[in-house]
Amino acid sequence: MNEIHPGLLFSLLALLVVISAFFSSSETSMMALNRYRLRHQAKSGHRGAKRAMELLVRPDKLIGVILIGNNLVNILASVIAGAVFTKLYGDAGVFYATAALTIVILIFAEVTPKTIAALYPEKVAFPASLILQPLLWLLTPLVLLVSSISNGLARLVGVETTVGGESEHLAPEELRTVVFESGALLPSKHKGMLLNVLDLDQATVEDIMIPRNEVMGVDLEHTAEQILQQLAESSYTRLPVFTGDINQVVGILHLRRAAQILRDGPQNFSVARLKSFTDDPYFVPEATPLPTLLMNFQKTKRRMGLVVDEYGEVMGIVTLEDLLEEIVGDFTASPVPSDDQEIIATEDGWYRIAGGTSMRDINRTLGWHLPTDGPKTFNGLAMEYLESIPDGNISFFIQNYLVEIEEVSNTMITRARVKKISS
Repeated sequence: MNEIHPGLLFSLLALLVVISAFFSSSETSMMALNRYRLRHQAKSGHRGAKRAMELLVRPDKLIGVILIGNNLVNILASVIAGAVFTKLYGDAGVFYATAALTIVILIFAEVTPKTIAALYPEKVAFPASLILQPLLWLLTPLVLLVSSISNGLARLVGVETTVGGESEHLAPEELRTVVFESGALLPSKHKGMLLNVLDLDQATVEDIMIPRNEVMGVDLEHTAEQILQQLAESSYTRLPVFTGDINQVVGILHLRRAAQILRDGPQNFSVARLKSFTDDPYFVPEATPLPTLLMNFQKTKRRMGLVVDEYGEVMGIVTLEDLLEEIVGDFTASPVPSDDQEIIATEDGWYRIAGGTSMRDINRTLGWHLPTDGPKTFNGLAMEYLESIPDGNISFFIQNYLVEIEEVSNTMITRARVKKISS
């Protein structure tokens, strides 16, 4: 090497630094690739993405060939640098070579290329795969030897090196984070719908059902005139039909099928004929998860279910519209127009809330975080906290929410004022 001109050696040294930078940037860019975006690009026919995916099937082999190449280049560069500096400066050349080469490799072959690769992984990884693929094939025996030794050492310390397991799949919480942080890539409304779908598993039928005291139905013990008037004036599409009490349900009546009864008038009305127009009731346990309810509705072609508790008592009804509103939000107006709204904004951040309002509706409407793992209505939450029905108008705190009772009946808190206090 003493006969070679120093200028040629410096040129060779510069080339080795460039090759080292290539290996360093390749490693960082390959590991920084978004796997899900990469799969999408590969399915779309992107050749660079396909090559990168093939290399990442066995990341241990990929890292092996990169590190083998990088170390060979760095070692060769240190030998050449030592020879050049020894020739120029004598015995002190080894020290100069070590210091100079460390600075050069650190800046030009490590930090700078890895920073660029981390910022633009696709722009670096896809072209690099053109070189890494044949290089991996060429160095396969050496890569296998190194990989088998390193994997064996990893297993000795209890690390499983099997590639392609559950790490490639996202947990629901991780997927929720991906959707939440998607930024401008997803419209806010679509993002909200996706998050609502992921949250369905956290709710049951009991959370969204219409309680039995609010259920509008046809009581067969009423007179023909009362029943026909109710059918003519009803704003609902389907009504449960029962005898005296909703626990004695006969079926579900679709008002479209009841048009013939209305045309015939009260003189031709009969309970038996009304029953012939009803469908068999569909019962749903109150603890049924919402995804299960959705699949059951789809399987049975149903749009309404009667919610029952563990004793078989009817607790209320649940409809397909209620379920869909958990995903898309309130997409229809209340079928019964009323000034008596459940949540009314007043002055200075106060809200007047009806006692029967669902806790999920309150949190979703106001963006609050009142507890939902216990009682399902605001009245239930307040009475659980007070452990009794209050005698009059009182104030108290539930977490960082100030509650002022406004109206109380013999059996429940009918209305209260609530304000969120900054914590």
